[in-house]
Amino acid sequence: MANPVLNEKFLENTNVITEPLTIQGVIQKTIVLFTILVASAAFLWMKGIEGHADLVLKLTTVGAITSFVLAFLICFTKKMFLTPLHAVAEGLFIGGFSFVMEKYCPGIVQTATLGTFITVATMLVLYSTRIIKFSDKLMGIVLTATIAVAGIYFIQWVGSLFGFSIPGIFDNGTFGIVFNLVVIGIAALNLIIDFHFIETAANTLMPKEYEWYFGFSIMITVVWVYVEIVRLLVKYNSRD
Repeated sequence: MANPVLNEKFLENTNVITEPLTIQGVIQKTIVLFTILVASAAFLWMKGIEGHADLVLKLTTVGAITSFVLAFLICFTKKMFLTPLHAVAEGLFIGGFSFVMEKYCPGIVQTATLGTFITVATMLVLYSTRIIKFSDKLMGIVLTATIAVAGIYFIQWVGSLFGFSIPGIFDNGTFGIVFNLVVIGIAALNLIIDFHFIETAANTLMPKEYEWYFGFSIMITVVWVYVEIVRLLVKYNSRD
């Protein structure tokens, strides 16, 4: 993840001791992780269709907590074997989250999935054509904005435990929708950071095992984009 998962120091002091990382290898690992995620999400989705609402709720919560913990472990320990486990946990969260949102607003998952694909493809084109160029300034802005968003969500979560909500931001009013659009933009720009680090890692011949790490990074960012698009659509549809 480009957010706080990747930074300039990440690429320092990495000597190749095995076969080097390649962009194609990162793509392959990313596909594997997304396949695991989708399979895990589909499993929980089917349980929801079968009427196991309690199980869906429990596994969604377990998936959210487990994926959060595993993400930190992977970031700070670089234990690549944990990335498939993280994909399973992330899939449980996404499966349950998507099922509940689809019940609330039919058709939203398909629309959000399409929107996510379009966003990722657009950012890839913008990066590959250098319409948007990576720079330390861009990275600083994106990282600061990402941390700010994380802080807002954390305050909202803590506040919700005491019956408090940040005014406007999480409502379906104009300000709330604009906030979601901004967050989607921030999440999308994180993809530019991801692409830059993957390209740099390939050029500096980092060890091949890091292909899993970058696949994990892309997966987290794409999932973030998807979740924010779902939230935006829910807000917009609830205005009718």
